[in-house]
Amino acid sequence: MIQKKVYISIAIFSISFVLDQYIKILFTQGFQVDGECISLVLAYNKGVAFSMFAFLEQNLKFVQIGFMLIGTLYLMLNKKVFEDYYAPISLLFAGALSNIYDRFNHEGVVDYVYWHCGFNFAIFNLADVLIDIAVVWILYINYKNEKTKTNN
Repeated sequence: MIQKKVYISIAIFSISFVLDQYIKILFTQGFQVDGECISLVLAYNKGVAFSMFAFLEQNLKFVQIGFMLIGTLYLMLNKKVFEDYYAPISLLFAGALSNIYDRFNHEGVVDYVYWHCGFNFAIFNLADVLIDIAVVWILYINYKNEKTKTNN
């Protein structure tokens, strides 16, 4: 069963990573759309969410790689966690590694969705959305598992 989950995980990761990078290529080549509430425009984020830790500059990618290695090691040592959360973990790793990949190939992370309807919101990309979905999905699975334990 774990082998099937590994294959599914690789597929989710690969599709998500490639799709995110493809969209980013479109924006780095000049694609943009200005809208009333949402604009699709190229921006480079040198930090993480809301440009936090931008002061770390080029060192930030190495810090993020360190976190990814720690996460991978944790999953290797705790295979049950991978079995329970393999799909959202795949999205999480795809989004994180895609943004890290940007840091090596661009001025920063390639962002392009700018929400400015009523208030200026942070600019973000598909990788950020994948990470957010993964976190919510992990919390949901955990909630479901805890609820099942409580009912038993």
